[in-house]
Amino acid sequence: MKKIYRFSIVSSFLGLWITTLFPEDFELALGFFLIFTFGMIHGSNDILIINTLTKKSNFHFLKILLTYLLTVSGAVLIFYWVPSLALVLFICFSAYHFGEQHWQESLTTINEPPKRLYYFSYGLFILFMVFYFNDEQVKMIISEIANINLNKLYAKELLLILGGSIIVFLIIALRQKKIELATIGKELFTLLVLTIIFKSSSLIWGFTIYFIIWHSIPSLLEQISFAYGDLKRPHILEYTKAALPYWLVSLFGMGLLYFAFKDEKHFQSLFFAFIAAVTFPHAIVMLKMFSKKNI
Repeated sequence: MKKIYRFSIVSSFLGLWITTLFPEDFELALGFFLIFTFGMIHGSNDILIINTLTKKSNFHFLKILLTYLLTVSGAVLIFYWVPSLALVLFICFSAYHFGEQHWQESLTTINEPPKRLYYFSYGLFILFMVFYFNDEQVKMIISEIANINLNKLYAKELLLILGGSIIVFLIIALRQKKIELATIGKELFTLLVLTIIFKSSSLIWGFTIYFIIWHSIPSLLEQISFAYGDLKRPHILEYTKAALPYWLVSLFGMGLLYFAFKDEKHFQSLFFAFIAAVTFPHAIVMLKMFSKKNI
């Protein structure tokens, strides 16, 4: 994981360099391209992970596929009928999922309840960092998705609360010798890098750097290793081949959503709504994968 951490740091500064060299329109186009490729692929192969977890027959596989598609469809309907509830659920699911992906290797000796609360707090901290530096755009997206006009996001206040809880957790874990000081130092440096990126970048580009470099690529490597036992080239190619049909279906679904609501919603709002719809089942599948992996 040291290699992927170094890759993430170097790639993050490359992303920061792009913000100084190219106009925002280029950032927007490149950001959507990366999210629609690496980002979607990392969440497209949940069926393979479920199949690895269950090891059941093809008939059972078809039941799993149907259940998965119904879950995604249900999430889309919730966004349509009760968008404010869907938005809150999306933020909560995403926060936990981001925190779990980032920290699950470093906190193996921590008891489950505080560890899971920490995952949620850390992921929420990341999300509200994005919100804080893109206040007006985020309020516009919330208004379009949930039809709620917010005068203030209270991102700064929540960041202070979440940041304090994260520091307390890490100090306690350090005193109990359940985490190393070097790990804390590395993660604080990571947060510093992300702060600089979110402050210097547009909403989509800053989110892209975190979502692709710090989340999707590490998640892809975790999934391949879990499904095939290693990260050898043939297994990477096999994973990509298995993910391709689901990725194409995801792109098709995004296209349908866009053409159905393009006259009602801004594209960025539709984009986040679609990401939210696939996040619900993906977060649950990854939770099961990490639970199985850590047994």
